Amino acid sequence: MKKKLLALLMATAMVFSFAACGGNDTPAGNDTPASNDGGQVSEGGDATTDPVQALIAATEGPVNLVVWAAEEDQDMVKGWCEDFAAQYPDVTFTFEVGVQSESTAKDTVLTDPEAAADVYSFAGDQLSALVAANALQPVSIHKDEVVAAMGGENSGAILAATMDGTLYAYPATADNGYFMFYNKEYFSEEDVKSLDKMMEVAAAAGKKITLEYTSGWYTLSFFVGAGFELSRNADGSTTMNWNATSADGIAGVDVAQAMLDIAKNPGFVSLKDAEFVTGVQDGSIIAGVNGTWNAAVAEGAWGENYAATCLPTYTVAGKQVQMASVAGYKMFGVNAYSENAGWAMLLAEYFTAEDQQIERFALRQAGPANVKAQASDAVKANPAIAALAMQSQYAILDGCEGDNYWSTAETFGTILAAGNPDGIALQELLDNFVAGASQPTVQ
Repeated sequence: MKKKLLALLMATAMVFSFAACGGNDTPAGNDTPASNDGGQVSEGGDATTDPVQALIAATEGPVNLVVWAAEEDQDMVKGWCEDFAAQYPDVTFTFEVGVQSESTAKDTVLTDPEAAADVYSFAGDQLSALVAANALQPVSIHKDEVVAAMGGENSGAILAATMDGTLYAYPATADNGYFMFYNKEYFSEEDVKSLDKMMEVAAAAGKKITLEYTSGWYTLSFFVGAGFELSRNADGSTTMNWNATSADGIAGVDVAQAMLDIAKNPGFVSLKDAEFVTGVQDGSIIAGVNGTWNAAVAEGAWGENYAATCLPTYTVAGKQVQMASVAGYKMFGVNAYSENAGWAMLLAEYFTAEDQQIERFALRQAGPANVKAQASDAVKANPAIAALAMQSQYAILDGCEGDNYWSTAETFGTILAAGNPDGIALQELLDNFVAGASQPTVQ
């Protein structure tokens, strides 16, 4: 009942059923086997040996599944539910699909994990919190095939969905990172290798390039690129050495000074995501650090001059340092409290199979995590996806940030973006940043 009540609160939820001949036994439990290969039914399988047939034989009455997905994915996910159900003519399904932002899925789920959806999508940096709250069912169904489809156990997609050696989710996209968009009308391929050169070109043209200083997601590009480290601890705190000296021999204050110098450059401005979009569309922004979600905006504004590449180098302590980034993934998980976990696993796997990842790319330009989908000609020819691939060699896995990292990073970046108007010592700013991020949130 709790699941129903919470699901009814989800915006634009829709309930729909797919009825066929009906099942004939008991509902699937948390350890019920399900199939791989995108949820395809094995023809003529023996229920004693074929996991799909065993699941069908063990199912009685309608299988009710609640699904939460991003607003922009609603029609696509509802279509996938219909296609999934069509492959199981002996089972009656009822799906309730509701809107839930992937960026805030953790907050909604952790309100009451038992009442959350059977299958839900989320950004990979939320995995550790969801696992800690027992809100995810481990992938126990054909795990080896799932791992292989995403590139193997050492691939970024699988590492992002794994904790302590256990795979907890099904990777859906490999594009939740950032890179440099630029307008070829102003910049050459050589220009975009250097942030200094890009700012010079922008200033000469009376334009700006941008990176959001107020988000720790982007702030880390300067520090990680200079050899600094950060990691999330089990208690929700962040271990980071940004107020000291990196393995590359660069002091944290050198990076902060470099960021302050960039913020004061006439060719640069720190903008949030919506402001980036506005600037690209009105012509004031001719390059910027952003992600695939705004590729269509940049392409629409710049037309044949639209281009993307990896992040440039920047000057710190007299050295040219390659800017880093995060490699982020989005994924579908199965609720550990699902009453139909076997079918929920099948559904989550179907959502993230090769064909569905290619469809998501075609409709939304979302970069696939499935290696076969990645190898398609259309995906490889996409400038934004190609830029992400270039940037991946300089990226760390998203999710290294602790819970208090974000607010302290915002404070730090806001002060630098404004030019440090109060003249606070940079070492003090960094000490406050590290101290705040180091605070635990889990007792």
